[in-house]
This record gives sequence, C-alpha cells and structure tokens, in this order.
Amino acid sequence: MQAIVETLFDAVYLTTVITLGIRMLRGSKGNAQFALFGAMAVLLGAGDAFHLVPRALALCTTGLENYTVALGLGKWITSVTMTIFYVLLYYVWRARYQVTGKNGLTAAVWGLAAARVALCMMPQNQWLSAEAPLSWGIYRNIPFTLLGLVIIVLFYNSAKEKGDKAFRWMWLTIVLSFGFYIPVVLWADTVPMIGMLMIPKTCAYVWTVWIGYSAMKKEL
Repeated sequence: MQAIVETLFDAVYLTTVITLGIRMLRGSKGNAQFALFGAMAVLLGAGDAFHLVPRALALCTTGLENYTVALGLGKWITSVTMTIFYVLLYYVWRARYQVTGKNGLTAAVWGLAAARVALCMMPQNQWLSAEAPLSWGIYRNIPFTLLGLVIIVLFYNSAKEKGDKAFRWMWLTIVLSFGFYIPVVLWADTVPMIGMLMIPKTCAYVWTVWIGYSAMKKEL
C-alpha cells in the first residue's frame, strides 16, 4: 500500500511542478520574474526526480536497502538543485520588487549557497552509504537553513510593504517547507515515521510554485 500511495503522490507532484514550470517558461512573455520562476519550478521537479524515481522503483520492487547507491546519489543531486532553487528565488524577489544594488545581500546569498554546495561535496557525507553520518547532515543544512531564512525575511517584508496580495504567503510556504524538513534531517533515521513529514514539505513546494503560476496568469 505504501508503495502505491507514495509512488502515485510523487508522480503527481513531479508532473505538476514540471508542467507548471514549463507553462511559466512558455507564457512568461519575456517577464524576468516569471521566466525565473518557471526555471525554478522545472529545476525543482527535475532535481527531486533523481531521488524520487529510484525510491519509487525501490518501493515497488526489491526494497530500499537494495537501492542504497541510487538513493544516495539522488539525495546528493537534490541537495545541490534545491540550493540553486533558493538562489533563483532570490532573483525572483529582486525582479518582482525591482530591487537594485544590495551587493552585500547578494554576496551573502551566494556565499551561503556556495558553502552549502561545498559541504554537500565533502566525502564525509558518505552519500552512497547506508550509514551516512547525522553530523554531516546537520553541517550541510546550516547554511541552507540560513539561506532559507534570508529568503523568508525578504519576501515577508517586501510583500507586506508593497501590499502584494499575490505573494503575501510566499514566506509562509518556505517556513513550512523548512519546518517539515528539519525534523526529517534530525530524527528520521531513529524514528522512521517522521519521514512522513516529507509529504507536507512537498505540498509546501507545490504551493510555492502555484503562487508564481497564479500571479503570472493574473498579471500577464
């Protein structure tokens, strides 16, 4: 039952975000923020597919323990693509609110993203092992969480200041995604049921993409 339900859920998720992303890329009409949003959505779906497709295959065949390398490689790729996702979201913020300058802020975003990617590349992560250390899961997620916090604050302040109803909940979708993700990083290995929080986390990302798509449909 888990295999069927989870596989169907993941298939719907990947199809939805990639389809919305492609539609945004095609319908952006040269608008930078929506073109960026479309690229962001496609990257989200494509990156997650590297982990979710092997997981679906594992659940529907011989089990997760026989797909350790494929699942680890998928998580590795997803960790990098999610970092790029938030960098693109930063540039969506700049484009939507016509932000110029702020070189220090841009440097901070790129610095946190670079630190996250560099930590993801360290061999100590043991991505392809069934016994990946929790400590490195924490280390690589510190700059990632800080990056997310920066994006949360930027969208919250700008949407409130500009009275931007279309993006008024963008900050909340990011809060929810991290709120569901962090317990999985910390405790899923010892309490497997906590891994179920990845479902509402995924829904939060769909909400993020839907906000961008809905705004494009109304504004263009």
